[in-house]
Amino acid sequence: MINVLDAINTNAVYECGNIGISFSGMIPNVVHLIIVIIEVVVPILLVIFGLLDMAKAVMAQKEDEIKKGQQTLIKRVIAAIIVFFVIALVRLVITFVSGEDDNVVSCFNCFVNGTVGENSCRLQSGQNTGL
Repeated sequence: MINVLDAINTNAVYECGNIGISFSGMIPNVVHLIIVIIEVVVPILLVIFGLLDMAKAVMAQKEDEIKKGQQTLIKRVIAAIIVFFVIALVRLVITFVSGEDDNVVSCFNCFVNGTVGENSCRLQSGQNTGL
């Protein structure tokens, strides 16, 4: 089993881009974890709750309850799709807006994608255990 806290707790210090901003390795790990939760868990929960609402409506065996349940399910599925694609849309916008500025893209890759490398975060000191 993967221990999430091991991935977050790190003494590493990273720098993104050539602008000289340094930060703890814990910060991009936490941001990346939150983004993964938003991108994966929230849509799944929205669909599950929508299905539960629909199941309750079907069990009630009332036509207006079933229609209301269907509308709720459709709204939650649409919300799940929107939540899933918001991160991808933000990635696309940042890439277009940043243009030729590698500093912006490298910091963005560091926090959103959780990547370490030449085009994202660079390890300054400490152990590279989490990112």
